[in-house]
Amino acid sequence: MTLDEAKNRFIQSWGTLATQWGINRTMAQIHALLMISPEPIDTDAIMETLQISRGNANMNLRDLLDWGLIYKQLKLGERREFFYAEKDVWKIARQVAKERRRREITPVIEVLEELKVIDTDSPEAREFQKVITDISKVVGFADNTLNAVIKAEENWLMSQFLKVFR
Repeated sequence: MTLDEAKNRFIQSWGTLATQWGINRTMAQIHALLMISPEPIDTDAIMETLQISRGNANMNLRDLLDWGLIYKQLKLGERREFFYAEKDVWKIARQVAKERRRREITPVIEVLEELKVIDTDSPEAREFQKVITDISKVVGFADNTLNAVIKAEENWLMSQFLKVFR
């Protein structure tokens, strides 16, 4: 496989895999392109490489900046903005976990806290409370897991994974 074929395969695969993590395909493809680019690249180069529109590129670049996965760089004498990605895979994993926790887990926890029923005298109220409590336990586990990933250092995380396989 040539380098260009491998790069294209990586970009396409990263885009497909990322949809499983809650990130849209084009956003992930831009992220992949920036991760493997040795130098920061501008929006026009991203559009040309991925064959996407300016609006699509700008929207996804903005989202990647919001997620904290890419950075903007201005070059002296250039009017264009250049972008580059975080290259440390562990930092990327922690940042994705942090963002997913903020966007998905925290709002669910807040809603579940609001759903506490004071009057549990009826069977219906007890059943409702039981379901809410069970869901809260699962969401709490997910929250604790993501929190561990966010706070983890590479060596600690690897040791935890290795324990699973022993």
